[in-house]
Amino acid sequence: MHRLIFYAFLAFLVGCSGQQNKQNTNFNAPLKPEAQWHAGDHHVHSRFSVGWDREKEPPEPIIGGDAIYPIPMNALMSRHHGLSWMVTTDHGGPGHSKVTQDWAYPALLRSRKVLPEVLQYHGLELNSPGADHATLIVPKGPNEATQLFRYESAYDRNEIWPQDGSRDDPSLMLAALEEMGAAELPPIVIANHPSRSGTSSKRYGRYEPAELRAWNDAAPNVAVGFAGAPGHQAVTLAPNGDVIPDRPRGAFVGQPTMGGFDPMTSRLGGLWDALLAEGRRWWITANSDSHVHYTEGGSDFWPGEYSKTWVYAAFDYNELLDAVRSGRIFVATGDLVTGLALTLTVDGAAREIWPGDTVKLREGTEFSLSITLTDPEIPNAAGHQPSLSRLDVIIGDISGPAQNQDNDHNPTTRVASRIHRAEMMEGGERLTARWESAVRGDQYIRLRGTNTTELEPLQDPMGENPWDDLWFYSNPIFIEVEKSAATEER
Repeated sequence: MHRLIFYAFLAFLVGCSGQQNKQNTNFNAPLKPEAQWHAGDHHVHSRFSVGWDREKEPPEPIIGGDAIYPIPMNALMSRHHGLSWMVTTDHGGPGHSKVTQDWAYPALLRSRKVLPEVLQYHGLELNSPGADHATLIVPKGPNEATQLFRYESAYDRNEIWPQDGSRDDPSLMLAALEEMGAAELPPIVIANHPSRSGTSSKRYGRYEPAELRAWNDAAPNVAVGFAGAPGHQAVTLAPNGDVIPDRPRGAFVGQPTMGGFDPMTSRLGGLWDALLAEGRRWWITANSDSHVHYTEGGSDFWPGEYSKTWVYAAFDYNELLDAVRSGRIFVATGDLVTGLALTLTVDGAAREIWPGDTVKLREGTEFSLSITLTDPEIPNAAGHQPSLSRLDVIIGDISGPAQNQDNDHNPTTRVASRIHRAEMMEGGERLTARWESAVRGDQYIRLRGTNTTELEPLQDPMGENPWDDLWFYSNPIFIEVEKSAATEER
């Protein structure tokens, strides 16, 4: 039915600035006046995530073998669910680089023409050497197809035939990242479902903390984060919308999700906080990992139907990708929150700031942070009208590089304030909270909120309805202590 609607519609288509802070502040690159929040999805599969006829030598690709929808249909459903951008990220396999180049890329070009209101990036779900899957996004440009072909053919661990395991080597991934980082138009790499391969007896599987640190060290402008909220969130839903009681959210078995989020993100003081404690600019995202919609027997939502990655940027291919690289991102499930505005006030002067920004202030400086959230009054895709019940302000100390590369804990991370809805100022769809503090060393500040009463996100039980347990997370802002002239001289 979805496809019938798509083809009919396809035929139709074809015929805030404040006062200047008195103290020295460092922010990301200046924003264009037309910048706003744009929702997107960096992990979307099309029919070019193929199956393989392994009776042939080498195996021949079978279109639609692992995901079934044409790229334009994914783009159409993205727009329907409020997305401004998406990335097509098909799986690799023996010789799949030719599938990407000869079939997927021409289809992407056609889709861009049909639906220009959705920025559509050329990408890949890389079978990362020595690790799990990762989204690879190449910047839009005249050489984007050649660039992606190079990365897939040279580095995807499943590309060669016969597959002898020789490419499943972490050093090969580091070589790939170094090459990507030196490119004139560097791509972006985001580790997907990082805890999914973990087991109950071993917290980590194909993504170890030391490995993620090595990726970021090799190319900090390329390896910029991991998926905070994984896809396959509809795996617990039957085609009629009923709950299937023996299914785990996101297909996370050994290391279950917590509030629908990966434990690397949702565990307070966990791995994400340990990376931030080093001062790493390491960001989280959310995605659908869409293959087949749950109403057609799959385990997935449409792009944007449940999870959204919100990026603050102008509606432009390069601007938006730069914003992802800079961490101007918050993520939310179930449209719990659809907008975020932050205002920092120091010495009576106020200025807008954004996730990913760095602010330099003197030790002991008192400041206030005004947080305004858009809590929409319209139903989400499930027909529910979610309501934010609480906002958490989370802080952690920045102590510098970890001595132990496998460290996954930041003991300084704490919830500095729990702000309940009754304590916020309401104005239409806007909720505004105010938090005050003082600079006490280098720190980061991040936000979290939920529609539940859970003080911390709990491990998700089997068969949980994803629409009942909603969260949002922001990427952090960083506060660095401004050194005095006397300190600089020493």
